[in-house]
Amino acid sequence: MNKDGIGAIIWFIAAGVATACGVGGGGIYVPLGIILLQFTSKSASGLSQASIFGASVGGFILNIRNQHPDTKIRDTIGTRTESMNVIPYEEGKSRPQIAREEEHYTSMDNGEHSFYTRPLIDYDMALFLAPMEMSGAVLGVIIQSLMPNWLFLSLAGFILGVTSIKTYQKFCSSYKKEAEARQARLLAEENDVTNEGTGLDINDKIDIDAVKSCPENMEIESDINSSVGLGEGTVDVPADDEQDICENEVCYSMRSQDSFDCSDSTNERTYQLEDDEEKLKKRRELLKSDARQYPVEKFMYLMILWFGLTAITFLKGGKGVDSLVGINCKSPWYEFLVVSQFLWLLGCATLFGLKLVKRHAVKVQNNYPFHQTDVLWDATQLRLYASFTFLAGIVAGLIGVGGGMILGPTMLVMGIHPRVSSATTATMILLTSSSVAIMFVTSGLVPWEYAVFFFCVCVCGALIGKIH
Repeated sequence: MNKDGIGAIIWFIAAGVATACGVGGGGIYVPLGIILLQFTSKSASGLSQASIFGASVGGFILNIRNQHPDTKIRDTIGTRTESMNVIPYEEGKSRPQIAREEEHYTSMDNGEHSFYTRPLIDYDMALFLAPMEMSGAVLGVIIQSLMPNWLFLSLAGFILGVTSIKTYQKFCSSYKKEAEARQARLLAEENDVTNEGTGLDINDKIDIDAVKSCPENMEIESDINSSVGLGEGTVDVPADDEQDICENEVCYSMRSQDSFDCSDSTNERTYQLEDDEEKLKKRRELLKSDARQYPVEKFMYLMILWFGLTAITFLKGGKGVDSLVGINCKSPWYEFLVVSQFLWLLGCATLFGLKLVKRHAVKVQNNYPFHQTDVLWDATQLRLYASFTFLAGIVAGLIGVGGGMILGPTMLVMGIHPRVSSATTATMILLTSSSVAIMFVTSGLVPWEYAVFFFCVCVCGALIGKIH
């Protein structure tokens, strides 16, 4: 087997692994292009960009069709944490319990309630974070050109080491949480089995203190008082009774459109929100809007961002490729284009950031059911994510790696769902790698046969890697 065949196998595997992890893979492609394929450093860099572009396309083809891990988002208020995220309805419950609750939810109010989900890619986050990260990278490249080599290499080693440690720590904490959730579900299923012999369901046991704290429109307390009298402990209520059911910190009413907080003092502090028909109607509109698998206007925004970035990149040059109009780094036009690129990216990030904050405020006003891994885009969170992302871009520009290698772990540490983080980061990489790859091929630095071949190899590798 010749070197091209060996390279194709390695590229195929690297594309699958890199895409599944939400990074570009440039740290693998560039040295292998130099060592294995015996390309020059510039040609290897160009081939790397074509490979990253191919892997990103393969990942995007699958990610654009996939849905958010939570496919059972409800339009009810639910029980909220201090940060106003909804506590998962499935938490600590067995599969039979979850199935009964879901059936009850869909039967409320003559079946008006339904489940919602979202695309796996968070397009709003990508529109905000991508230009913010790229603007930081522009500044990082400028700073890197002023640094001595020893400082640059030391900084690169330190940052990548810290990133690896933080990612591993996040893996450990996530694994622990998932193990605890599995254990709680198994315990709930064991309780179900234990109660089968008695003909009672664990969901039918209601704590008197929790019943008292339920809304006034729930008549279960008076029903219990009249039948058994108030006392300490729990009261068993027939499962097929037409009364309301209060279970696991959430009260459901057959006559109500929402679920209410019934937490007691022994649990984590939770909150009950006020709701009405108008809020419920607006909340459903927001959920339906977020559930669109192919939001056309967001695709258009991504294209506008891409065209602006590509145009400036072709005019300015970079990554070892000369400008199409003959501008070099000594020309005053070069500085003008660098500043224009920075302002274009920063302006796009500001615009989409403000749209995020505005939409989040509307969601808060209407008791939107935020997932536990959702980013609550208020002004504080916007500044925090903008700062972290801009810094990640500077770091990426300083040490010469793709933004995904820094931004991906950063998003995980900040609590974003791993699958959402991976898909969103891969979409952001697609924006940057595509324009640079096209620039390399059109300049003649990379033989187009190699660029197309390894592009196709990486598309296939990414598709197989994401599926399996």
